Amino acid sequence: MAGGKEQETINKLIASVEGVIRGKSEVVRLAVVALIGRGHLLLDDIPGVGKTTLAQALARSIGAPFRRIQFTSDLLPADIIGVNVFNQQNGEFEFRPGPLFSGVVLADEINRTSPKTQSALLEAMNEAQVTVDNSTYALPKPFMVLATQNPLEFHGTFPLPENQLDRFMLSLSVGYPSRTDELSILKTMNYAVTADGVRPVISAAEIIALQDAADRVRIDESLLGYILDVVQASRGSDRLILGASPRGGLALKQAAKAYALTEGRDYVLPDDIKRLAVSVLAHRVVPASGMGEPVRRLRHARTVIEDLLQIVRVPV
Repeated sequence: MAGGKEQETINKLIASVEGVIRGKSEVVRLAVVALIGRGHLLLDDIPGVGKTTLAQALARSIGAPFRRIQFTSDLLPADIIGVNVFNQQNGEFEFRPGPLFSGVVLADEINRTSPKTQSALLEAMNEAQVTVDNSTYALPKPFMVLATQNPLEFHGTFPLPENQLDRFMLSLSVGYPSRTDELSILKTMNYAVTADGVRPVISAAEIIALQDAADRVRIDESLLGYILDVVQASRGSDRLILGASPRGGLALKQAAKAYALTEGRDYVLPDDIKRLAVSVLAHRVVPASGMGEPVRRLRHARTVIEDLLQIVRVPV
């Protein structure tokens, strides 16, 4: 079993986020899984269901530098990464880092900015570094991008390309609250719901320790074969024109290890993989139908992955 101190730390983090996000315990847990798994998280849903608040609450619960970037159509890559500025006193250029140089970065409404600016995140999300004028700068540790996006049918949006989507470990939809939870929200919260009152409950050092602990979680070779079977089934499905990439399989393995740790285990179960497969793989695949309607496309992709999980044999 995983250590009691690790479990206590994870529970504190989950409880802090759930203090703001009501009735979405599984969504909150999966957001924490992305953090512990050294991954990035995409929150894809309609406006007003708490995407930004969830991202803020998770970021503010962590004792690491936090910056929020509001993505707009006129945002430039230099506004995110930083820029070299000429210093007249010493006659040299100096690099001034942008908001991307933070432990947790909230990329709010990421699909409202241009593809050029979206691509500025690729190196950072994949290698935890950025390159400006042939000089490479390492990003802080831990480093995580929490991105939100509205459905693409809304005005003023640019669809994220497949290679950008592939950088996100998990894609989640918050969804509407239940009637009971929404009644509680109406009774206790004001119109402008924010996470400004959330304070750090764990340190950056504790995050890194949890990430290292997730790396040590055991996964049997038969479960690696199960992950591979699911990934290859997506590539062979006639309902998909693009299956999951090898990065998708790696993300599913790492997410399963992190999820096991949140459950207090130091080993992965088949159910961990089944529970995570849709959130890890659906945004990485391209369905054969619904191509012109992004929301329907994602829903169809999730249905296809769910159906594949019913077909692929689960190891005993």
